[in-house]
Amino acid sequence: MSEPTSLASFAITRRWPATHPDRLQLYSLATPNGIKVSVALEELGLPYEVHKVSFDTNDQMTPEFLSLNPNNKIPAIIDPNGPGGKPLALFESGAILVYLAEKTGKLMPADAHGRYECLQWLMFQMGGIGPMFGQLGHFYKFAADKVTDPYPRERYAGEVRRLLGVLDQRLDGRRFVMGEDYSIADISIFPWINTLGGYYGAGEITGLTSKANVQRWFAECMARPASQRGLTIPA
Repeated sequence: MSEPTSLASFAITRRWPATHPDRLQLYSLATPNGIKVSVALEELGLPYEVHKVSFDTNDQMTPEFLSLNPNNKIPAIIDPNGPGGKPLALFESGAILVYLAEKTGKLMPADAHGRYECLQWLMFQMGGIGPMFGQLGHFYKFAADKVTDPYPRERYAGEVRRLLGVLDQRLDGRRFVMGEDYSIADISIFPWINTLGGYYGAGEITGLTSKANVQRWFAECMARPASQRGLTIPA
């Protein structure tokens, strides 16, 4: 396959045409993983165009979307102004956050030590908080009337409590995950905290409501104007 030379080279643009082909294209939904990228884009002030990938109509399973992300998950992006001026397509929210931070020189420490420390907390979210919170949400909210064995719910609730304890300890004496500076580590985590206590309604059983450091940090993350906008994108 030849290397894409413009936005029109990507099959996904035939299903979701770009009104502003010079802008970064975001294919997403307002889930915790999707919100991460929306919030980052709003924080960075990068011009972008959003396309809603509706799960209700299985948009994520269409050939056009699979041509961009064969793993059929949101979010995904195409940056028409990628490295070297060539278009860049990316999926996986963590990879997208790193790319946006490096593209702009913002939301991640510039020094090597700080950069790797930030990446480790991003990986903490990607490998721990995201999967475990998601599994708890499945068994606690969506499959509550389908699974009579309490083990799955208790298993994931216990792991979520442990992860919240790790986060609460990290935030002890720190304004944000990386200290005084807001970063992609914060952006990757707080949408999942929002979903855990809100949409899943699992704040009590996981001990979220008793984690003072997490609650203080979460309130500050949520209060940021970019967060308020990003939480509703796509509408």
